[in-house]
Amino acid sequence: MAVAASRPRAPYAADPAFSRGRLIAEEPSPRRNDFRRDCDRIIHSTAFRRLKHKTQVFVSHEGDHYRTRLTHTLEVAQIARALARGLGLDEDLAEALALAHDLGHPPFGHAGERALDDAMAAFGGFDHNAQALRIVTELERRYAAFDGLNLTWETLEGIAKHNGPLIDRDGKPTGRYDGRKVPDPFLTYAAIHDLELWTHAGAEAQASSIADDIAYDAHDLDDALRASLFEINELAEVPLLGELLRDLHGQYPNVERSRLVNELTRRLIARMITDVIAETDRRVHAITPWTAGDIRAAGRHVVDFSSAMAATDKAIKGFLTPRMYREERVIAIMGDAERVVRDLFERFMERPDELPEDWGAGLAGKSAAARARRIADFIAGMTDRFALVEHARLFDSTPDLR
Repeated sequence: MAVAASRPRAPYAADPAFSRGRLIAEEPSPRRNDFRRDCDRIIHSTAFRRLKHKTQVFVSHEGDHYRTRLTHTLEVAQIARALARGLGLDEDLAEALALAHDLGHPPFGHAGERALDDAMAAFGGFDHNAQALRIVTELERRYAAFDGLNLTWETLEGIAKHNGPLIDRDGKPTGRYDGRKVPDPFLTYAAIHDLELWTHAGAEAQASSIADDIAYDAHDLDDALRASLFEINELAEVPLLGELLRDLHGQYPNVERSRLVNELTRRLIARMITDVIAETDRRVHAITPWTAGDIRAAGRHVVDFSSAMAATDKAIKGFLTPRMYREERVIAIMGDAERVVRDLFERFMERPDELPEDWGAGLAGKSAAARARRIADFIAGMTDRFALVEHARLFDSTPDLR
C-alpha cells in the first residue's frame, strides 16, 4: 500500500530559490539547487564516512547485520523523504537534515556521549547535536575558502533544532535544556549567524526529526530480535505491534521468522508514516499556514504523531528499554565503552603531547576549557575501532567489547 504519494508543493514548504542563504556567499550551481548541494556536501564529508564504524546500539564488530550510525542515518533519510513527498515539502532539505542529524555522535553511541558529557562537565558539557553543528560550521576542512561546509541557513537551523526550540524568546533554556545550560556551540554560532533558536524549525526539519523516531522503533526491534534479546511472540501485548502480528499470522501462518520480522517492521514504518501525514494535515488545517515562517511560529510541532501513535511510540520504547537498551550484556559492553572514552579524555588532558600533531598543535598556551574542547572534538570524531586502537596504544589493558 502506498503511504506517501507525491503532493504538489505546500505553500509552507521550504523553497531553495528563496533560501536565506549561506554565511559565506557562493556562486549558485547551474545544475543543483542549494538544498541538493547541502545533501551532497554532507555525503562527501569526512564525518559522514565515519558513521559507518560508529555504534548504533550494538558495537559494529558484534555482527555485520546490525545497524551502525550510517545505516541508521540512511534509513532516517529514506523515511524523511517519504514524509516530505507525502506532505508536499522539499525532499532535498528533509534528506539533508536526516543525513546530518547524527554527524556529531562520538564512538560507542549514547554510551560514548554520556562519557564525554561527564568528562566535559566543567567545560560546557558535550551534546551530539551541538557537535553536529560544530562539524558542519567549523571542523570539516574541505574547502579552500571556508571552514565547515557552509550549508544553508535552513539546514543549519534544522540541525540545531532537531529536538525543537532551544530557548524561549527571552533567552531562557527550554525543551530538553530546560533547567540546564544550552550547550555553548549553539550559542557561539548563533551569535554570528542567527538561527532563531527560540522558534520551532521548519516543516522539513520536523519531518526529519519524527523520521528519526520511526527508524529507531523499527530497526531497534529488528536488531533486538536478530540478537535474540526476546522472542517475537512477546510483542503480542505491545500496542499496534500485536495487531500487526495477528494480521501477519492470519495472512501468512507458516512464514519463516526472518520474513515475519521484516514484514512486521516494514508495516510498522508504513503505519507510522501514514499517521504522521494524517496528523500533520489535521494540524495544518487548524492553523492554515501560508509560509515556512508560519510553521516556525506555530508554537508546537506541526509534523508529528497523533496522540494515539505517540502513545504507541512510547510503548515500543518502553518495551525495548529493559530488554535491549538496559539488557545486561548491552549494559556491560556500554560500561566498558564509557571507560575507553573516559580514559582517553583524561590521558589527553594530562598529556596533550600524545595527541596527533595536527590536533595537539598550539594547545600548550590554551586554557583548560579550550584544551578540553579540542580533545572532545578529537575523541568525538573517532570511530569505535579507532578509539579501541588508541586506547590500546596508550594503556596496558583495553576491553574487548564483546
